[in-house]
Amino acid sequence: MVITLTDAALKKLKEKMLVEQHSPRIDADIAGGCGISVKFSLVFDESRRNDTVIEYDEIQIRIDKFTKRYLDEETQIDYSDEQGFLVGESFESSACSIEII
Repeated sequence: MVITLTDAALKKLKEKMLVEQHSPRIDADIAGGCGISVKFSLVFDESRRNDTVIEYDEIQIRIDKFTKRYLDEETQIDYSDEQGFLVGESFESSACSIEII
């Protein structure tokens, strides 16, 4: 798995690391019933025992097993003042499976 940060995201992460007491973590927000919608965000949270840690320019980014399975092999993190941190590409699936017995 490869995590890349744009210059804007790297600069903002370094600023936030000076005031935050926790590490950055990529988190997946999953919603849906029949289909699925996944949106990724960057949060500052405590370390968890089974986290995967990816280091980028001296910043350790943590990913839990649940979130990791939804991320692409290459994930980019960007930052804008309007939207904050933008992690990878969110996706939606409308695939429904019905089992007929």
